[in-house]
This record gives sequence, C-alpha cells and structure tokens, in this order.
Amino acid sequence: MTRAGAGEEAQQLPETTIDLTVNGVRHHAVVPARTLLVHFLRDQLRLTGTHVGCDTTQCGACTVDLDGVAVKSCTVLAAQASGHEVTTIEGIAVDAAGLHPVQEAFWRHHGLQCGYCTPGMVMAIRQLIADNPDPAEADVRRALSGNICRCTGYQNIVAAALDAAARLREA
Repeated sequence: MTRAGAGEEAQQLPETTIDLTVNGVRHHAVVPARTLLVHFLRDQLRLTGTHVGCDTTQCGACTVDLDGVAVKSCTVLAAQASGHEVTTIEGIAVDAAGLHPVQEAFWRHHGLQCGYCTPGMVMAIRQLIADNPDPAEADVRRALSGNICRCTGYQNIVAAALDAAARLREA
C-alpha cells in the first residue's frame, strides 16, 4: 500500500498478514500494519454492527469478544487479533432466527433509544454475566461504566441486564 501527499513521493506503508476467526468464519487478509480491529471488521468484513464512536476507548460502542473477553476494538490492532477468535454483535445470536438473551432483554425493557451504543452495551453485559451470573444493580452499573449512552437510557439498560442474567440462570 502506498500513500502520496501533495508534493510528496509515494511512501510504502508496512503491511501485515492476519489470520483470525470472526463469528466462526476463518479470515485471511493482508492489511496495513496499523489497521485497528474495529476498522478491519467494519471496512473489510462489512460487520457494521460494531460501531466507531470515539476511537479512544471511552465510549464502548466498538466492544467485541476476543477469545472470550470483551475488548474495545478501537484499541486493538487487527494484527494483535491474528490467531484469535473474535465474536461481534452479529455473531452472538443463539441461531439464525433468534436473538441472544441479552438482545431479547434489551427489546423487552426498551433498553435502547438511538441504538448507537447498544451493540457495545450488549457485548459488555454478556461479559458481565459470564463473569458474574447473578449481578446486583451496582455490578451492572460498574460493568457498564466503560460504555456511554448519549441518550441517557441507562435505567432501562440496567433493567435489561438484570433480566437477561435472571433468564440465563433459569436456562
């Protein structure tokens, strides 16, 4: 890949080869070495459910699952994810026709307004429930402290998280 600015000679940008599994599908690609995972997912794989909100790890809209751990994909290089498994919001449904229990709870409790933060919130809540199947309201609020809802819909999001945890415990 080359880049040329006004009056500059073309400059060679370093590239790297990555191999990773996303939502159960293996991918092999050559990307610029500085490509962020969020941009690889959105721009190359067209998995646009992972949102870019701040590019500074403050909003959480880009949260994905990397080898079973929720991470903010705007601070992970695609090269760092090579050899690993990534699950995005598109890959969490129980089956092709259904929703993940956290998504269902968001729907039941109106846990979204504009929806921009929702994928990151859902992924963060999945991680919380995996770590703590019986969270208290304070646990939910603490777990979501790295995710920003600009519509201030937190109460319904917290209610959705508590409901999803209860339903998953019953399952």
